[in-house]
Amino acid sequence: MREDCLYTENMTVGYGKEPLIQDISLQVKPGKILTLIGPNGSGKSTILKSVIRQLKLMGGKVWLGEEDLQKMSSGERARRMAVLMTDRIRPELMTGREVAAYGRYPHTGPMGFLSSEDWKKVDEALKLTGAEQFSQQLFSALSDGQRQRIMLARAVCQEPQVMVLDEPTSYLDIRYKLEFLSILKRLAREKKMGVFMSLHELDLAQRISDYVVCVGEKGIERMGRPEEIFTWEYIKTLYGIQEGSYDPETGSAEMEPVKGEPQVFVIGGNGRGIPVYRRLWREGIPFAAGILHENDREYPVARALAVQVISEKAFWPIQEETFCQAAALVKTCQKVICCLSQFGPMNEKNQELAGEGRLISLSDLFL
Repeated sequence: MREDCLYTENMTVGYGKEPLIQDISLQVKPGKILTLIGPNGSGKSTILKSVIRQLKLMGGKVWLGEEDLQKMSSGERARRMAVLMTDRIRPELMTGREVAAYGRYPHTGPMGFLSSEDWKKVDEALKLTGAEQFSQQLFSALSDGQRQRIMLARAVCQEPQVMVLDEPTSYLDIRYKLEFLSILKRLAREKKMGVFMSLHELDLAQRISDYVVCVGEKGIERMGRPEEIFTWEYIKTLYGIQEGSYDPETGSAEMEPVKGEPQVFVIGGNGRGIPVYRRLWREGIPFAAGILHENDREYPVARALAVQVISEKAFWPIQEETFCQAAALVKTCQKVICCLSQFGPMNEKNQELAGEGRLISLSDLFL
């Protein structure tokens, strides 16, 4: 008996008679999230639309459990698969609760009447997705984030075996992105529902996905767990990044440093220097940073934006050799911005370093 709730077997997808991606074999397991990532135009939406039968398969099969999805009736498919695509629906004069209730119609009889038990499931779905508080308002009057919760509740009402979503966070602000994906993860875990979706936000895909599928210019390039996929070298190749950098540990994308000899030395640590780095970069001022421990949370940002970074090994006190290297660089910069007010045993030499140059504040720099 197949354990996967959704499985594609040698699937070929495309438009017209021209195949775009061939021999796609993917597995979506119960309670797990499988996410497609890749550049625009690579075919992520084409894969999803082919799975849900919006596009005709050019080859291969899609299995829902042990049944061929292509041979399944539309009613049976709706009872077992919920779909949330990027298309915005605009129902007139319907409340959020009424829109969510559409998820129950695949389970009703020929007349399409909802029973009290159906409405109970609708209200449970609204509560589960955090949408009950605005479910009595007109759907057209809701914000994008609220509408997306209603649509998620509608999908939950279907009691699906698998849920398919195409870029579900595209129209949402950061609050609703986080809330939506947190709810989705909880639903997958608690309902043992498989989730198959695409995402643009790499930081979110890295955090929420159990498995990641990378769609590049030549089709499916790589599959694996997030820790196997999200490396700077591979992400740079997948997206063809020419400028800037991506840190896989933080999910942070940064610009290229300003070119030139550093004019300012920034003494930072524990995140205190990050706003200063960004301000100097925006003003086009090349700078150096240090002395940072390599496990400091601002080290990746400094390494991306600074012309030069003086660093020390993680968990080591600042060594004399490292201090002398930083002090020499401070003398060439002349100006020093110290972002720290307290110093501990591991970085006490940074306090001494602050006295090696002309100490100024960030505001003084722009007077």
